[in-house]
Formats: sequence, structure tokens, C-alpha cells
Amino acid sequence: MELKLLVQLGVALALTLFMALITVWKVRQMTASAGGGHAGGGHDGSSKDVFLAGGGLSWLYVAGSITLTNLSTEQLVGMNGNQMLLLAWWEICGFFGLLILAFVFVPVYYRHGVTTVTELLERRYGGRSIRTVISFLFMFGAITIYLPAALYSGSLFLKSMLGVEWSLLWFAAPMAIIAAAYTIYGGLRAVAVMDTFSGIGVLGFAFLVVILALAAVDFDLFSNVPTERVSMIGAIDSPIPIHTLFTGMLFIQIFYWSTNQIITQKAMTAPTVREAQKGVLAAAAVRILIIPAIVVIPGVVAYQLFGDVNDAAYGMIVSHVLPDWLSGAFAAAMAAAVIAHTAAILNGTVALYTVDFHDKFVSPLTDTRRIATIATVALTISSIALVPVFQNAESIINLLQQLNGLASMPILSAFIVGLMFRNVDARAAVVGVIWGFAFYATFSAVLQPQGITPAWFHYIDAMLVTLVSSVIAALAVNRWLFGNRAHYIGFAAFRSGGETTQ
Repeated sequence: MELKLLVQLGVALALTLFMALITVWKVRQMTASAGGGHAGGGHDGSSKDVFLAGGGLSWLYVAGSITLTNLSTEQLVGMNGNQMLLLAWWEICGFFGLLILAFVFVPVYYRHGVTTVTELLERRYGGRSIRTVISFLFMFGAITIYLPAALYSGSLFLKSMLGVEWSLLWFAAPMAIIAAAYTIYGGLRAVAVMDTFSGIGVLGFAFLVVILALAAVDFDLFSNVPTERVSMIGAIDSPIPIHTLFTGMLFIQIFYWSTNQIITQKAMTAPTVREAQKGVLAAAAVRILIIPAIVVIPGVVAYQLFGDVNDAAYGMIVSHVLPDWLSGAFAAAMAAAVIAHTAAILNGTVALYTVDFHDKFVSPLTDTRRIATIATVALTISSIALVPVFQNAESIINLLQQLNGLASMPILSAFIVGLMFRNVDARAAVVGVIWGFAFYATFSAVLQPQGITPAWFHYIDAMLVTLVSSVIAALAVNRWLFGNRAHYIGFAAFRSGGETTQ
């Protein structure tokens, strides 16, 4: 084994161990200072304790957890893998999604004291069916897409950065096992602490890579690069055509940041609405000031230096601009990001299974930690097994965004109908969700591949059509099949506390 590789691996392993030790120390300190009380974040083994850190995290940990739950190798590897500045629009628009979470949805979740976002839907519709369907969709997406994709992209980065020919599973398996250990050990509390500490390191290193990458091309980002790779105005055949910013993009952001269990769970870990909002706004500031640059500039520089190398771009540029010992440190930071990101998805998915399925359909919860541990182990094994499925993806980020439409817009339709209308049957909302899933699946698998849709009709446009048609389907079925006349109340009425049930 080459000396360079030994140095990189040695530094990476040492820093990974240090991160684990400092996380354990901080979690124990937080638990001890809370005196074991539920409201203050102590361990009492309840669902709130395991899945919401007992509601005892400060704004700093809320911000850190939200940031690193989103920012992992899918973004750094996937967006830089497109090797064009255009992908920064995802992060720029994410800023507005976080503002909506802070000022619109956070007060709602706290007022109702829910553990999962699906619990809110059950209360609004007065029926369990919609909660079960939405939970299933969240879990299905996490198990088949998000968990293995996170491990795949992280493994691909480490493999390309270290320049080895090892199987991706040699990277994926250890990271998944460590993520499971964090989840089992400290629940969301441990995940949030690791997210925050890892996030500081990842952001610092990623920004350094941006500076060094620009220095490698004399700070000339635009020479010898095709115009479409440095333009922020996307053409029809680009990953983000400019018109899609005014169609489905905002709704994608609302779903991801405001109704997605994996993200909103982090916003519900603070003791008060105000503390949660401070954390979300801090995450929004990071999103708009730092994230866009680190997810696109290294990829464009990689195009100048190496050509069109797709998802290998980020690992190659990091290896090129960082010295051996520092690249080992960055490998550790990125591994920590993947571990923290995976642990966050694990915790959120296990929360959905434990609270929405096991407690309702298997047996009442008497030992939440035991059930959560078993579910975590099962999900870890499945996520490792599915990593090879993503190896044929041309662009991991474009694949993930397109697959998102299968569940994201149908789920968002259930929230829109539930929050903005009264007297809607839960079964009608389920029909709307099923319609949206089927419509988008037909578009992706049949209409678009066969060229039936217009050339300008992008999958982001299809998401908007999916959302609108799902809402219409739910309201129509509610009226004509179940004989209920829905009453529009507007979101403001629900936010004010005047509407809590159907």
C-alpha cells in the first residue's frame, strides 16, 4: 500500500475516532445537565426522547442538524458531478423553503406537539388511513432511495479521492454500521450533536476546496468552459430549465424543508418555537451564503482540469488541490458527513415505523429503544445491500431529484388539502395521493421516455401538474364519492389556532 494512501487513511481513521469520542462526551454532558427530565432533554426512553431528543436542543444543534442532514455527499458529489453552475439553483431556492418552514410550519408542529409530521395529518383529517399511507411513502423512499444513495455517493467520493479500486461496499458498510451505532446509542440527540460538529468541519474544508480549486485555474472560472456550464439560465435540455423556477421548484422546496419527516424532525427538537425558528433561520443563512458555492464551483474547475468526469469530479478535484495529510482529514470529515446524514435518515425512518406502524399495528410501545434498535439494524442491512443498484446512475443528484416526484408532490397534496380545507374525508386524501403517485410514475416511465410530452415539459413541470391534479382529485372524490362539501379555510386560519380538527 502506498505511503500516500496510508497517511490519508491514518488521518481519516484518527479523526473519525476523535469525532465519536467528542460526540459521546457531549451527549453525556447534555443528559447529565438535564437531570434526566423529559422536557430538558434527559433520557426517559419515550418516543419524544429517542426521536426528538426530548425537546432539549438549542438553536445551534437545530441548525447544525438541519444543515448536515441535507448537505452530504449527494450534494457535494452529485451537484459538482453535473459540472455546471446551474445546479446552485437547488440551494438558492432551498433558502426560501427554510423560511417557510420557520415561519409557517414550525408553529403548527409545536402547537400540536407531534412526533412525526404524519401525526399532524391524522389529527387534521380525523382518520388513520392518510397517516399510514404517507408514512409508508416516506419509509419506502428512505429504504429504497435515500439511505443507499447516501452510502453510494459517499463511497464513490472516498474511492475517487483515495484513488483505489476497492468495491464501494468496503466504504459503505463501515459508514452504515457506525451510523447505526450513533442512532442506537443516543437517538436523535447523538445524531444532532454529530451533525453539528461534523458540519463545522465539512463546511470549513469544502470552502477551502473552493478557494484552492479556483487558485488552481488562476481564479478564472470561465475560460475553456462551454457557456452552458457557467450560465445560470438553463436551456430546455438542461437539468434545470429556467422556466421551472416558476413552476414546480418552489413546491419541491416546500415539501423537502417543511413536510419531509427527515428535516422537520430536526426542527422539532428545540424546547420552544422561538428557539426552533432561530435554528432554522441560522440554517437558512448557511444555505444562501455558503452552500451554493461549494456544490458547483469545484465541479466546473474539475471540468477545466479533467474534462467531463461526472460524479467522480469532486473526489478528483479534492485529491488534486489538497496535500496528502489534509485530504485524509477531509476524507474523515466527509465520512462523518455521510455517517451523520445516514444516521439522520435512519432515525427519522425508524421514528415513522415505530410510532406509525409498530405501535398501531404490531403492539403498543412498552420499550421504544428496543424496537428502534431492531428497526435500525434491519434498515442498515437493507441500505448496504442496495448500494450497488445506484452504480449505473449517470448523475446521482439528477436521479434523486427525479425520483423525488413519485412521493413528494402526492404527499404535499395531502398537507395542502388537510391544512387549507375543512370537512375532507381521509380516504379522499388517500385517493389524491395514489392518483399523484400513479400520474408521476406514468410520466416518468411512459410519457417522457416515449417522447409523448413536449420537449420543454420537464420533470419539475410534471411535479407541479402532479400536485395540482392530486389536490383536485382529493377534493372531487371527497365531494362526489363521499358526499362531503369541503370548506376552504386558508392556511392562516389553521395557523392561528382556530382550526385543529376536521
